[in-house]
Amino acid sequence: MDIIVAETAGFCFGVDRAVSSVRRLIEGSAGKIYTLGAVIHNPQVNDDFASRGVKIISGIEEAELPGNIVVRAHGIAKDVYEGLIREGVNVVDATCPYVKKIHNLVQEKYKEGYGIIIIGDKDHPEVKGINGWCENTAVILDSEEEVQALKESRQKVCVVAQTTITKEKWENINKCLENKFENIIKFDTICSATSQRQKEALQIAKIVDCMIVIGGRDSSNTQKLYEICKKYCFNTIKIEMPSELPLEDINKYKKVGITAGASTPDWIIKEVIGKMDELNRQENEMSFKEAFESSLVTVRSGEVVKGTVIGFNNTEVYVNLGFKCDGIIPIGEFSDDPDFNPEESIKIGDELEVFVVRVNDAEGSVMLSKKKVDALKSWDKIEEVYESKTPVKAKVVEVVNGGVIASANGIRIFIPASQISDKFVKDLREFLKQTVNVRIIEYNKQKRKIVGSQRVILEEEKAKLSSDLWESMETGKKYSGVVKSFTDFGAFVDIGGVDGLIHISELSWTKVKHPSEVLNIGDNIEVVILEFDRSKKRISLGYRRAEDNPWFNIEEKYKVGDVVKGKVARLVPFGAFIELEKGVDGLVHISQISSVRLAKPSDVLEAGQEIEAKVTEVNAEGNRISLSIKEVNPIDPVKEKDEAAAGGTGEDVPTEHKEDMNVTIADAAESSDEDKKDE
Repeated sequence: MDIIVAETAGFCFGVDRAVSSVRRLIEGSAGKIYTLGAVIHNPQVNDDFASRGVKIISGIEEAELPGNIVVRAHGIAKDVYEGLIREGVNVVDATCPYVKKIHNLVQEKYKEGYGIIIIGDKDHPEVKGINGWCENTAVILDSEEEVQALKESRQKVCVVAQTTITKEKWENINKCLENKFENIIKFDTICSATSQRQKEALQIAKIVDCMIVIGGRDSSNTQKLYEICKKYCFNTIKIEMPSELPLEDINKYKKVGITAGASTPDWIIKEVIGKMDELNRQENEMSFKEAFESSLVTVRSGEVVKGTVIGFNNTEVYVNLGFKCDGIIPIGEFSDDPDFNPEESIKIGDELEVFVVRVNDAEGSVMLSKKKVDALKSWDKIEEVYESKTPVKAKVVEVVNGGVIASANGIRIFIPASQISDKFVKDLREFLKQTVNVRIIEYNKQKRKIVGSQRVILEEEKAKLSSDLWESMETGKKYSGVVKSFTDFGAFVDIGGVDGLIHISELSWTKVKHPSEVLNIGDNIEVVILEFDRSKKRISLGYRRAEDNPWFNIEEKYKVGDVVKGKVARLVPFGAFIELEKGVDGLVHISQISSVRLAKPSDVLEAGQEIEAKVTEVNAEGNRISLSIKEVNPIDPVKEKDEAAAGGTGEDVPTEHKEDMNVTIADAAESSDEDKKDE
């Protein structure tokens, strides 16, 4: 027959940790030893401990103090734990880390005002212990029918799971809860090792003729395994000891699967396989017992081995190395990154290569380091990138005298202050926690000395950008750039490794005295190439846009014959300039102000005065508009003064004014420009 043994069969990390805790006390001759409840759900292990003087108690009153009290893997209620501390006994807390995590979660959410719901068996010691961390107020549910009996509520509730329940039960009950509670948060606290064990058992049960489940009769996770396997394989048998194995019945099956609960010791599993082997031994075929033994990994200090992540918290990562042992990686030995976050970076089931730091057979623990493996690999990689001059990414972790230290996969790289940037850096602390791209410029493996430079990479990138830009540059082409500096005559802009100048006259359509009136250092702007000289490396840039020119499409805004309103901007001997809008002035010639002769425009007009005038000419190319006040509402001086000044009725325009009328719009504009210069 073919025999398939589940890789996850046997002690889980939490059970192994609890059993090892008791063994250390026994071997240390530490006095009387008690376990508060059976340390695990396996009578053979508990009987073995009893034969060595370990006594199971249900409360502290049963213990003869002083002594040692071991808290079982299932955990205990908060008040019980605090009672042990008050009595001053030596408490060895063997609570499974997964269960401890649920205690902390329940306590936190209960304090925040959440009602607690536990999905699991109310009589199970683990569930009783969890309930004790919310003052025994939790609602405990084990079926969908129990949920239906609840009343609908707006209370906010937090749902957690007994670590050994099935995923199916968790999902089905939660669906029902969503119809009962409006404000609900859920935390899937099923042990990942349990979930993996159940998943593997299900997969095996689907393909075998018979399934054997080994574990204690009182073990919840063993019972769950049996129920899962029975669902997919009718011929599922649950046994506690090898002697219960119905060999004659099993012998008729061609393919048999074996799994075991988390509290089942290795020696029981091996004995079951041994009995199966007796039925199936063939010449020149490796025995299943030997196959099982060979699958049990033996590790030695200094080795690099592979393992699978089975759990983690903020201080440790738990790694399965095989059937015989699990290992622990302190968070400080997992990554060199000071901002490393286990929740974001680690996943249950991740496969790792780890360095065995220390094996303690007495304690049954293996200390591991991922960082050392990364470092070993990184030295080889650093040597490769040094020889090939390939950049490597590194995170700045420390500022030191003369530079910074950056880490690349556990390898420390010194970057001198002069090599961290292509410009002067006043405070190196601005680079802390930043990831930089560096080239190794000095490498000495014997002295463990590595020097890197970001500057050479930045300068090369800048040179390439500059070369590419000059090659592709064309007049009229647009670029995005960054304002780098100002002068009185303009602003320098980096358009990608090359600086160009925006002359002050090209910054705005209105007059500005300094570039800072329009731009700020560091602004991202769009510019256009006006002209350039490759040989002299000079570029003239334009910033103002044609559509922003107040004279843009002026002939569409102002048409001959339109009556417009404006404000007197300034007066000149031959007329008045009227501001129609910001940046757009029209000229009213002196002869077009009044129906009578004027000596000067100021006789009837003053700066700031609002007037109405008719558009008589629009010259879009010359940016000129001619206006007439006289054709709308002539502004005449007092009649007597006008007649005295004119020496008559004022109906005729004097010769000298007729000459003034011949002043062209161009002359007016030129006079206006001279006016501005005088101002």
